[in-house]
Amino acid sequence: MIKQWSLVWLILGSAIALSSCAIAPPQETISSRPECIENYQPEVDYFPNKIRITDAQGFTVDYHKHYKVVSVNRPWKESKAQFQYVLVQCGTPTPEGFKPEQIVQVPVRSVISLSTTHFVPLQRLGVLDRLIGISNFKDVTTPAVLEKIQKTQLTEVGNAGSLKLEKILELSPDLVTTYGTGNPQTDTHPKLLEAGVKVAIVAEYMESTPLGQAEWMKFLALFFNREAEAEKSFAEIRQRYQAIAAKTKTVKRRPTVFSGFDRKGTWYAPGGDSYVAKFLADAGANYLWSDDRSPGSLQLTFEQVYDRAAQAQYWIVNAHSVKTRSDLLAADPRYQGFAALQANNVFSPTAKVNAQGGNDYWQSGIANPDIILADLVKIFHPELVPGHQFVYYRQLPQ
Repeated sequence: MIKQWSLVWLILGSAIALSSCAIAPPQETISSRPECIENYQPEVDYFPNKIRITDAQGFTVDYHKHYKVVSVNRPWKESKAQFQYVLVQCGTPTPEGFKPEQIVQVPVRSVISLSTTHFVPLQRLGVLDRLIGISNFKDVTTPAVLEKIQKTQLTEVGNAGSLKLEKILELSPDLVTTYGTGNPQTDTHPKLLEAGVKVAIVAEYMESTPLGQAEWMKFLALFFNREAEAEKSFAEIRQRYQAIAAKTKTVKRRPTVFSGFDRKGTWYAPGGDSYVAKFLADAGANYLWSDDRSPGSLQLTFEQVYDRAAQAQYWIVNAHSVKTRSDLLAADPRYQGFAALQANNVFSPTAKVNAQGGNDYWQSGIANPDIILADLVKIFHPELVPGHQFVYYRQLPQ
């Protein structure tokens, strides 16, 4: 009997061993990654295509023969931190003198993006197929990403306080792209780094010009070795933007405009050195706070705004909750005193909002500053863009 049971256990053990061998994942080798270098040669420059930064101020890159050192200088407002990434060509040696969490093997094969602003740049770089996870599905307006959702090619991983760290670890991405605010309660990168996940801080929102924001596509390109694609795409965007801006240089009339919305007693308006102010100037408008030198938002009172903007010709309302002029008056009857509202000259970047409230202005708009500028020129000087139809902006109905 003992011999019989021994034979049974021997057979079962062999079956289990064979089964384990059958399902064991194959070991990754350089040959299984066609973009890796099989025979490293120290004298070879493995990055023949390089980016040239023209408008962005928040990141830099130093090229070496087989690795790139990328620095994010302004990750968030009033930050004293700097993030540095060492992007090492797969199949080449890791340079010494850097921490393990700084090292990222490139090109990245899989990525999770925790900001919707990364979608269009990834698509233009030709690497959207490598996107495997995003924060949530409800905010998505980008058609190509919606298609991936429908095909169950993406996973929701949450964000900020709802980050699903175990799900991210299960997906095992080569990289997670996120953003920082300096608030440890909401920032995701400390948790991800602690868990051993490779993270890149994308800080395009810190740029003070529309083109500076759009150029962060080149930052993402560095992780995929897609510099050539980024250079070509951004050059086309920049050329179109500058061509539209050139049309307003000689306009004789620059209509007055103010922006923002009162929220619980505080009116948040763009600073005079912000990207919004740059948009308005390039669109041929006279922004009433252009004399201010703040690159961020101004915190004003209703009275401060009314004193300066009561007779302004146009009002740009950046609040997706406001769908009509009646909504404005319901929120605060004092808005009736603004001449812009009386003249029906109230506009909002809410032309492309999905059923769940996801606004494409905040998603693809950063990647399309030329289209936003054309929208604004149509508001202030429609005769300069006769064939243009609104994409992001709309005039608020009654």
